[in-house]
Amino acid sequence: MSSGRGFARWVAGCESDRVEGTRTGLLVIGHGSRRDEANITLLAVADALAERGRWHTVQPAFLEIARPTIAQGYAELVAAGCDRVVVHPYFLFAGNHTAYDIPAALRAAEAQHGSLPWTLTGPLGFHPGLLDVVETRIAEVAADGPATVR
Repeated sequence: MSSGRGFARWVAGCESDRVEGTRTGLLVIGHGSRRDEANITLLAVADALAERGRWHTVQPAFLEIARPTIAQGYAELVAAGCDRVVVHPYFLFAGNHTAYDIPAALRAAEAQHGSLPWTLTGPLGFHPGLLDVVETRIAEVAADGPATVR
């Protein structure tokens, strides 16, 4: 897995690759939930990344419970003519899902839909940008006054 900085350098290189004709797909993977709002968030993230135009195709996928599955998302990237894939687990922390389950699902998808070179990024992890998000969420609650313990 690459570090956040390695991914940033790779993304910066995508612009020149895109100009040269490389068709890089981005597979954004969430855990999957029985709660629709959790799954909808991942779909919105994938849509927003697609709008930035840095990748040939952006496809959301879920490790379990929800659809599209990782195999379905991977198949969509193959069908879209991608010649390589960046896989981003939209997970907060590294763990067994990011280290073992997602790579295993990708290998199974390759066996089923054809092999493309893929690179797995690290999860979101600790990033200074996330601190701003955390502080915003805390400020939203703090503005409502003292918390009630339930």
